Amino acid sequence: MPKITGLNVVNGKLAQLSGQQKISLVGQALVAGGQEIKAEAARSITAGAVSGKDHVPSAPGEPPNENTGVLRSNIEVTQPAPLRVEISSNAPYSAALENGTSKMQARPFMGPAARKAKASVIARVNKVIDKLVKG
Repeated sequence: MPKITGLNVVNGKLAQLSGQQKISLVGQALVAGGQEIKAEAARSITAGAVSGKDHVPSAPGEPPNENTGVLRSNIEVTQPAPLRVEISSNAPYSAALENGTSKMQARPFMGPAARKAKASVIARVNKVIDKLVKG
C-alpha cells in the first residue's frame, strides 16, 4: 500500500481536537475513505471480467479479472483503533496477485485503488478535521 504523506499536518490538527465525539467523526471519515478504496478495488476486478468457461485471465500489471467473486468478496475495511483504518483482501491468493510470485507477474488491485482514491480520501478527512478545528 502506498504511504500517505502529510501525516504531520493531520496529526497536528488532530492534536487540537478533544473529545470522543470529535475523534469518532474523524474515524467515520476514515472508514468512509476505506470504503471508497474497497469499492475502487472491487470495480477494477470486475471491469470487463467474464466468469465461467469464457473467463480470460488479466494481463501482467493489470488488475485480476474476476472469475468466482472470492477475491472481490474478501476485501474488507476494518477499524482497529479510532483513528486507524485498514483495507485488506483476505482471499487466500490475494497477496500472490497483488505482488506476483516467482511463477507469475503481479496483477495489482489494492495499491492502484488506494492511489486512485488517495486525493479524495485525504480531502474527505481534511474536510471533517477543518470543520472540527473551526468549531
